[in-house]
Amino acid sequence: MDRSNLFLKAGAEFIGTFWLVLCGCGSAILAAQYPDVGIGLHGVALAFGLSVLTMAFAVGPVSGAHLNPAVSVGLFAAGRFPGRDLLPYVAAQVLGAIVASLCLYFIASGQPLFEVGTFAANGYGAHSPGGYGLAAGFFTELLFTFMFLFIIIGATGGRASAAFAPLAIGFALTLVHLVTIPVTNTSVNPARSTGPAFIVGGWAMAQLWLFWLAPLLGAAIAGYAYRYLSSRTEVPEAAKTLNPSPTLSPQH
Repeated sequence: MDRSNLFLKAGAEFIGTFWLVLCGCGSAILAAQYPDVGIGLHGVALAFGLSVLTMAFAVGPVSGAHLNPAVSVGLFAAGRFPGRDLLPYVAAQVLGAIVASLCLYFIASGQPLFEVGTFAANGYGAHSPGGYGLAAGFFTELLFTFMFLFIIIGATGGRASAAFAPLAIGFALTLVHLVTIPVTNTSVNPARSTGPAFIVGGWAMAQLWLFWLAPLLGAAIAGYAYRYLSSRTEVPEAAKTLNPSPTLSPQH
């Protein structure tokens, strides 16, 4: 096994996840409520989708552009990602999210009236934007991560067009945010949740368990479900000769 190659892939995951949190969470922290011209919920949802779309093109050929521990786990469950690479990928993703959050804190604190507030952290109950409780928050994160991974695995499979995979995935993440921001402020990504929680501390760290457990569980179910469905579907002979898309699906 080429450890230097794995190091390069992990570096790409660090940069990609850094960009996702910098732009996605940054849009919520710096731009969403800006007086008179704030981008609002729709802009934040689009920022998350565009951050994934752009990095899928930029680092997809290097690491697969997972940018999310749930994606790595889901692809592993689908038989599309080696288990030996899980820990390095997840560590790089979490570190990228934390560094991006520190950068956002430095920028945001340059405003004289700055207060940490929620800092785009995910939460349930009193810390849900819409006041949704634990059960609703858990089910939302599990269900939407399941659907997000189902789309990723399908869009990057051998029968799909590799050129359009980043578009499908970026639009899917935008849709997820459009629906679920009021419930949990949208995670579907444990690394994205960890970065802001690291800054906020307190309640955000106490509730962080949900934004690891639910997305990872939803991703694993999606991976095994897609693997089962694929095994029961006849693959055309021509499709068998195609390599899986390099975007979001690194080879073993």
